[in-house]
Amino acid sequence: MFVIYRILYNMFDRLLMLSKNYSSFLFGARSTGKTTYLQKYFSPETTYIIDLLDIETEDRLSRQPSLLKNILDQLDSRYTHVIIDEIQKVPRLLDVIHQYIQKNENRFFFILTGSSAKKLKAGGSDLLAGRAFLYNMFPLTYLELGESFDISTYLHYGGLPGIYNLPDNSDKERYLKSYGLMYLKEEVWNEHLIRKLNPFRSFLELAALANGEIINYKKISSQIKVDAKTVQSYYEILADTLLGFTLNAYNTSIRKQLISSPKFFFIDTGIKRALDNTLKVPLIPGTFAYGKAFEHFVITQIFYLNHYFESDYKLYYLKTKDGAEIDLIIKKPDSSLICIEIKSTDDSTTANTRNLMNLAKDLNCQDQFCFSQDPITRKNGTIIYMHWKDGIELIFNKHPEMPRKL
Repeated sequence: MFVIYRILYNMFDRLLMLSKNYSSFLFGARSTGKTTYLQKYFSPETTYIIDLLDIETEDRLSRQPSLLKNILDQLDSRYTHVIIDEIQKVPRLLDVIHQYIQKNENRFFFILTGSSAKKLKAGGSDLLAGRAFLYNMFPLTYLELGESFDISTYLHYGGLPGIYNLPDNSDKERYLKSYGLMYLKEEVWNEHLIRKLNPFRSFLELAALANGEIINYKKISSQIKVDAKTVQSYYEILADTLLGFTLNAYNTSIRKQLISSPKFFFIDTGIKRALDNTLKVPLIPGTFAYGKAFEHFVITQIFYLNHYFESDYKLYYLKTKDGAEIDLIIKKPDSSLICIEIKSTDDSTTANTRNLMNLAKDLNCQDQFCFSQDPITRKNGTIIYMHWKDGIELIFNKHPEMPRKL
């Protein structure tokens, strides 16, 4: 199994390992556990924390960013790290920090957290001009949940850490509904990312319903009565606030006509279900909805781990205009490809993988997999059929029982 450096988040271990010897940005969607992680990871005896969620602190530093320098100058020598939580609330602090690092290069390491880099960039901030590493934090992975992981619970309610402090399913539903409302208020409306709230609220539901599908800007624009460019900007807001990500179409020279528009995935299965108001709809194995939720889960897990392990994989999908599709294509740094079909079945002998086999051959993709819930690994033709856990561990070269490295 994976070797995990253990950072306690309540009862869970986190895979993320920030450098303690360099300044860093830690970005992540709201409630993914950034603050708790940092409080556990950095010693309170040597770490000074400035919380910009505190209204008075935000107000004073917004009106007078240079006050930060005075605060730093008065800290005694035992402090080595300074955490500033929700830095995007006062972007001008970055200029003060940049100047401070230039004049006092070895004095502090700064750890700056936020749920969006959009406001920082919009304010002309340069993210410290390369003087800080960039990290992302995501909902809990199945590895971090360990024995608490249950596939049904995760598909229904996702991996936000707060979910796993709530034993009652009705409380999980309330938590996720509140999350959607707080996202609208705190991340979008209060940060002035949009001019009108109602179209964006309608967009969120439609985008969640279309999760994992190829984006149709024109269709959504007609439904919420805004132009297609506005819809595109809405998707950019979701990506910039780390609530989701796009999966681009794989560009290839094969002769089949290909669809080139991206797909969009919300960062978490529970958030997606909250936004499209399906939390009370049970996910029943064997149904279309269950299969889509399982595909969403597997792709997001690979997305998270790709960041945590710094594998530098690029993720794509492929679909032809006649409907043939590969769910996930992973392009490794050496340009070799891994082609993956994702099936929710627990008996992979029933999986139809003909499209995968044909398209992978055209792509010259040597590593072809079908990830499912079937515990038995087998090979049929050019395709290896594996349980999704074993498959994920293999593609990240972390499976000790698999001597072959991709």
